[in-house]
Amino acid sequence: MAKNPKALQTGSEQEEKKFSLSKISEFTADVKKEFGKIAWPPKNNTIRMTGVVIVLVFLISFYLGAVDMLLGKLINFILK
Repeated sequence: MAKNPKALQTGSEQEEKKFSLSKISEFTADVKKEFGKIAWPPKNNTIRMTGVVIVLVFLISFYLGAVDMLLGKLINFILK
């Protein structure tokens, strides 16, 4: 049993993994093609959902900060 995984590959498999500019340009073209298939949401919907996320982040951080402060004071009271 060979420990080197490259030893198990055939010559054509090793050539496929070599760096080439044609593969990079092919990959870039494929990425552009796939980006064209994405169903992007409307701008106003994106802005609204971003606002919802920001508000929720502030609310949750305020809640967690308050709980942390109260639990810290409770633990200090118990330990003293």
